[in-house]
Amino acid sequence: MACGVNSEKRVRFVVVGGGIAGVTCAEQLASQFTSDSVVLLTAAPLVKTVTNFKQVSKILEDFDVEEQPSTVLEEKYPNLKVIQSAVKSLQAKEHTLHTEDGCILHYQKLCVCSGAKPKLLTQNNPHVLGIRDTDSAQEFQKRLSTARRIVVVGNGGIALELVYEVEGCEVIWAVKDKAIGNTFFDAGAAQFLIPALAQDKPERSTPCKRARYTTEAATGGASAGVSGASGETGSALGPDWHEGISLRGAQKGSHNVTMEYQCEIRRICTQQEILQSPPDGPQSSDAAPWPDVGKWPVYVQLTNGQTYGCDFIVSATGVVPNTEPFLHGNSFKVGADGGLLVDDHMRTSEADVFAAGDVCSAGWEPSHLWQQMRLWTQARQMGWYVGRCIAAEVLDEPIELDFCFELFSHITKFFNYKVVLLGKFNAQGLGQNHELLLRCTKGHEYIKVVLSNGRMMGAVLIGETNLEETFENLILNQMDLSAYGEDLLDPNIDIEDYFD
Repeated sequence: MACGVNSEKRVRFVVVGGGIAGVTCAEQLASQFTSDSVVLLTAAPLVKTVTNFKQVSKILEDFDVEEQPSTVLEEKYPNLKVIQSAVKSLQAKEHTLHTEDGCILHYQKLCVCSGAKPKLLTQNNPHVLGIRDTDSAQEFQKRLSTARRIVVVGNGGIALELVYEVEGCEVIWAVKDKAIGNTFFDAGAAQFLIPALAQDKPERSTPCKRARYTTEAATGGASAGVSGASGETGSALGPDWHEGISLRGAQKGSHNVTMEYQCEIRRICTQQEILQSPPDGPQSSDAAPWPDVGKWPVYVQLTNGQTYGCDFIVSATGVVPNTEPFLHGNSFKVGADGGLLVDDHMRTSEADVFAAGDVCSAGWEPSHLWQQMRLWTQARQMGWYVGRCIAAEVLDEPIELDFCFELFSHITKFFNYKVVLLGKFNAQGLGQNHELLLRCTKGHEYIKVVLSNGRMMGAVLIGETNLEETFENLILNQMDLSAYGEDLLDPNIDIEDYFD
């Protein structure tokens, strides 16, 4: 739906962002206030919708994310209109939102779900690519198809998935930590996963269950989802974003990954710059003299002294809250991580403006078992909860902080293993006052339990352990487990029956 230049609309609810948080919030409002107008504003031509939702346990949720045309939402909710445009400016005091295409929206309640944007190594370098939304993923696929070698920098979820999925291309993986997946795992779990990089990936037993939609580039050469001069990115990729697209380079063979630990990018050079100013330290693994630099379009010098030529660099070094352009001319309070600070009802410091998902920073005193992480599971939870909070304020009804914020929970897949994270899974904030119990069966499962004063505070479950519901209950109940000791993870004891 287009709004039209200089047209003005008065609507009760405006939600900004076509990602999981924004769509979930808009659906919640449209279903509860069927006679009121709801506008979903999105820069991208497609929206993210949650499908195949499954409540695994009391808090743990599993779901797929599908990209769908906005018409799907509009057909489902007659009072919901989707406008494809980026935000140009917000006048929070006047309750007015201006879009890039000239539309003016006067709202009663606004929810900002604009997500986050990649924290790129460097701006405006044609050899550096960030992967955050569908357009950038498609650009990556296109460039990979002719690539012989790429350098991946980063250690989060996108980097983990990408390095495992890429075939037919040499991958140099530079991580600043001592082990892979530092955001999610300890060194033990990383060692459990590493062998999978050298193995052939199993054949997919079922076809991809996510419908994928492609869009032609917008007129004028701008890629779909990028709005005018704003350079607005589309909504974040969902889980298994690589499903249904070929991530194969120009070479034969499958996995070929070289790890470079505890290092960062010192310098990115073109062929000409290498000639004029050769890198310090040892030569690259090419074993070619520096004058012969015609092989690669770009070179990366790492802080450990290694230098690699490659076809392009993937910057997967995290994200920052996408607060542009909301901060200009307004008095939003901002969290330490740069997000819009929200209270326990997801309200920002500006009246009638709420926020949810990656763009916000939780400003309430969190449960001792929960922490904010910018993951798609939390985006859905926050989107659902903020819709209820807005409704409660409109109807003048009380509402309590949702139970999902009692315990951190996340379910995903890395290196073809099911991964479940619960509570303080990496002993976050526990200092030295904790102990770990481990059970590892090579190639099958990795189980880590975090205990403090005899009580389970967190867990990492890799593989088909079937322990997530039992461990969730033990963490929530805070039962004293001191008497069980290491028997807690004894594979000969059916722990599910033990604590039933």
